Amino acid sequence: MRLKLPVLPPASPGSLALAGLWASLLDAALAACALFTVVDLWAPPQDLPWKPLRLADPVGLATAAKFAAAAADPAACRAVLRQGGVAFVEAPPRRRGYCATANAVRLGGGVTPLSPAAPVMTCPLALGYAFWDRHVVEPAARAELGAPVARIEHYGTYACRTVYGRPGARPSEHALANALDAYGFRLANGRRATVAGQFHAADPRGRFLRRVRDGACPWFRAVLSPDYNAAHRDHLHLDFGRYRACR
Repeated sequence: MRLKLPVLPPASPGSLALAGLWASLLDAALAACALFTVVDLWAPPQDLPWKPLRLADPVGLATAAKFAAAAADPAACRAVLRQGGVAFVEAPPRRRGYCATANAVRLGGGVTPLSPAAPVMTCPLALGYAFWDRHVVEPAARAELGAPVARIEHYGTYACRTVYGRPGARPSEHALANALDAYGFRLANGRRATVAGQFHAADPRGRFLRRVRDGACPWFRAVLSPDYNAAHRDHLHLDFGRYRACR
């Protein structure tokens, strides 16, 4: 006896269209997965937002977004510093009126030393300093002055005061250990470049100082120099506060 197979009715135009759509979507998904795999394997990690931020990587398309995310996350901030070989110790939180030190560290090795050494600073400020030092200060020093920077001299990070010390003004970012005032750069060969002495000079030291000022802007929220006002005639103010400025 021969079995008779049931005769299926012809597919409707709507069913065929839906099947074609699903097939197209499946093909697109497979192509997207293949493209993602190729990009993930071959594209530079600094250009990929899903790759971790690393201090050693060149600056890429995704660096700014990843840097901002790490600066906003205390654990990620410390992880990036640690992975980049930057030594630090935790600074205990403290509060006095409107002044406070929270989410703060003291930097050790792995970056150009600060002088005075190891001031207390917020982790975002420390992260900005590490990236500025690695990607701006040292390359600029070698290019313009022919020697690495041995230490960066500063006026301090934490000071319980208002902006410009004016009574009734808003608290300074220094009141939160969230600002660094750098005034001098001592080179490994003994030479020195100071903001007060050479910032406007038409020589290699002047070019270096203006270059490190301009290069600081991606890594800090506010960068103020002698071009801003007389109060900053002798230092670069670098902070991670609420207001953006680059001058």
